[in-house]
Amino acid sequence: MFQIRWLWSNMGKRDRRMYLFAIFLSVSTTAMMLVNPYLSAELVDRVIVAGDTGPLVPLLAAMFIVQAVLQGLRYLMVICFERSSQNMVYNIKQHLFHNLQHQEMAFFDRGRTGDLMTRLSGDVDWCRHFAAALLYILLECFLRFGFAMAVLLFVNAKLALALLAVAPLLLGLTYIYSRRIGPLFRDMRDRMAALNTAAQENIAGNKAVKAFAREEFEKEKFRAENEAYRKANLDINKRWLCYYPGIDFLSNAMTLITIFFGAFLIMRGELTFGGLTVFTSISWMIVGPMNTLGAHLNDLQRFSSSAAKVIEVYFAQPTIVDRADATHHPHPKGEVEFRHVDFSYQNEPVLRDVSFTAPAGTTLGIMGATGSGKTTLSALLSRLYDVKGGEVLLDGCNVRFWKLEELRRAVAVATQDVFLFSASVASNIAFGNMDMTDAEIADFARRAGAAGFIEQMPEGYETIIGERGVGLSGGQRQRVALARALAMRAPVLVLDDTTSALDSETEEYIRGQLRDLPYPCTKLIIAQRVASVEHADEIIVLDHGRIAERGTHAELLKKRGIYYETYCLQNDLPCGAESEPIIFPCPRRGKAAKGGV
Repeated sequence: MFQIRWLWSNMGKRDRRMYLFAIFLSVSTTAMMLVNPYLSAELVDRVIVAGDTGPLVPLLAAMFIVQAVLQGLRYLMVICFERSSQNMVYNIKQHLFHNLQHQEMAFFDRGRTGDLMTRLSGDVDWCRHFAAALLYILLECFLRFGFAMAVLLFVNAKLALALLAVAPLLLGLTYIYSRRIGPLFRDMRDRMAALNTAAQENIAGNKAVKAFAREEFEKEKFRAENEAYRKANLDINKRWLCYYPGIDFLSNAMTLITIFFGAFLIMRGELTFGGLTVFTSISWMIVGPMNTLGAHLNDLQRFSSSAAKVIEVYFAQPTIVDRADATHHPHPKGEVEFRHVDFSYQNEPVLRDVSFTAPAGTTLGIMGATGSGKTTLSALLSRLYDVKGGEVLLDGCNVRFWKLEELRRAVAVATQDVFLFSASVASNIAFGNMDMTDAEIADFARRAGAAGFIEQMPEGYETIIGERGVGLSGGQRQRVALARALAMRAPVLVLDDTTSALDSETEEYIRGQLRDLPYPCTKLIIAQRVASVEHADEIIVLDHGRIAERGTHAELLKKRGIYYETYCLQNDLPCGAESEPIIFPCPRRGKAAKGGV
């Protein structure tokens, strides 16, 4: 019942009225189905048996009119059901997508893309099928049975009760079947989600599959998921075939009872030929629903399984939301501070007691080995995740007290793992600010070192790039993503290994452009290469989630710690305890640096 109430809540007032009107038409047309069997009985008794042709034309005309009106009303009923159910599904999908937009990253870490896509497509379609067809079909099954039994009891109670004696057996068998088939449908639904996930991951990762020649492995993985899905469907069909013969036998038994017991009553004079005609004409209204009830229950179980999956996403509550006491920050300055921050992924510690401050307008370099927690810092600053301990502040205010939209507009992020949309280059650059002019788009593309290759494309900035940036090299995608981040004009700019795929000359050009941006901003440069952070006002080095070192480039070289070792390794210099101190300028750069050891 909750699932039905949920569907009802997603209909607007007009759609609810339309749906109730469709149900009214369903009840009315079901009752009208009893008229022609009654007229047929009159035709047999008054025309065929009595030999009087006078009532023939009026009875035939009445039967034709009733049938025409019945078909017209049922056509209108289907239109009303379809229209209201389509509007309902539209509202459900809108809410689902809206809810997904506001889920935190932990939600997507738990859910698989293929499973989520199945919920938004196939599962929602089953909800529509229930509202548009299955509900009124089940309603009509019970209405036909009720109306038919009322008429048959009126015509001849003995024959009606003989038919009714079979009904409990049929309903009991159907009930047992529905109880046992439910878990099988839920398993089948999970298998379908796994199959879709396998296909989606293979398509998304097709380059990796080909690069590692893993086509045969992927085919076998898909075959296994496909086989599991096939087996789940076969299990359902086998279970149905175990019950169908019994259901079909009991349904046909009603027809046999009508014929033999009806003939017996005619011979005893307790039933007329017209009465038997009524029974044979109306008994299909009992036999038909009973015969198909099992199949409809299959669909009902499939709807129940699908609706349960949709409802999980529909009512999923994000934990990262705007607080009731969140404050507005119309003009953020960009001062970033971490105070004793602790964070863990699924109880696995990532950051431990991390504290640092980046004053507004300064540049902070963040280095560390893979897995040391560098990228997590930017995720916590944008509040994609919430800290487990300590606090993150922007302009002296805990990010928990910022409006999420204002916070994320104040922090522009360009990552190494670039996602570009299937749209024009200009649309991708202006994604964070769609009011930008063409001149501004071109200017930020130039600052990101992307203008050269963009202008050489067939349609320039209007060139459509493929999904995830297909058609562009890794370095080109990174530069488009950097232009997108710069174009936000945010007071905080986070560059997370943004130049990892670029050559040294292009990286040097971009560093120069970053020092000369047309707006003030605080820069957090997350990098593996010393060259990317050496000009920062301060550099912190993370090691296993803790700040191991901090200081300027020259100060960290003097400490001869992790940063010093990384510098030597990247510049092919000796870094052992017996090595000579580094004297500037070093062989890699022509001009002297400020300081040395």
